[in-house]
Amino acid sequence: MDQALMFVNAYLIPGLVSGSIYALGAIGLTLLFGVLRFTHFAHGDVMTAGAYLALAGVGLFGLHPIMALPLAMAGTSLLCLGINHFFYAPLMKRPSLVLTISSFGVALMIRAAIQLIYGVESQYYVRGIQKSREVFGTFRIVDRHIWIGCSAVALMLALHLLLTRTRLGKAMRAVSDSPDLARLTGISTTTVIRYTWVIGGSLAAVAGVFLGWDGYVHANMGWDQLLPISAAAILGGLGRPYGAMVGGLVIGMAEELSSYPWLGGDALLSPGYKTGVAFAIMVAMLIWRPNGLFGEKVR
Repeated sequence: MDQALMFVNAYLIPGLVSGSIYALGAIGLTLLFGVLRFTHFAHGDVMTAGAYLALAGVGLFGLHPIMALPLAMAGTSLLCLGINHFFYAPLMKRPSLVLTISSFGVALMIRAAIQLIYGVESQYYVRGIQKSREVFGTFRIVDRHIWIGCSAVALMLALHLLLTRTRLGKAMRAVSDSPDLARLTGISTTTVIRYTWVIGGSLAAVAGVFLGWDGYVHANMGWDQLLPISAAAILGGLGRPYGAMVGGLVIGMAEELSSYPWLGGDALLSPGYKTGVAFAIMVAMLIWRPNGLFGEKVR
């Protein structure tokens, strides 16, 4: 029984929480790829910007991290619209590789601005021991993990309803499938691109806030998470939001469960190799099925 409790409390629940954060980040990344046709390597630093905007709300106004989410989402939406207008829109007719390389420069600028404003020291939303509660009279879950899990599920459900039940969602799917055909049917691709940046930036902000809430906030946090988030997007299939949800949960669970003592008293892999697990899954997927689990198989 003690072994089962340790497995659930120390590995399964953290894996689900990490997977939820990865899924939110990967959804934004894959939406941008599907509509704009380039990999946005500044996405991790947009997450960091969202985390620091929420930190400002927590520090200045005493907000709970959940209550600071709207501030972070609004701020990162404006940030994404700004970088699209000044850096990406003028390059839209250039090859996608040019946009991808440009996103590295944007990432460096965002990170440098954060370090200039907030410094390089780690900061926290909440200090001290976090409250936890018993579930089924046996398992203990930290309150923030309940908030993160429930909020992630709610946002994924909201995105599903947006994509399937609204005119904007259908337009986004049409532009993702064929931009030229979408234009011929009267869809404004410029409007779709703007809303895609708002949605992708908002989800990145939530992922950044949850990441900082579950640990601490620092200037490189988003960049450090770009590999597992990219692995989740590739696993699910770039341009496939539902695949990103599944991919994020798989990557998060794989990272946590890789350090469980499956074969005895010692961890199967050192926790320091968690990022290596995400990298290995990404490489294996690129070799076996480059379009991901939910993409069309290529020969």
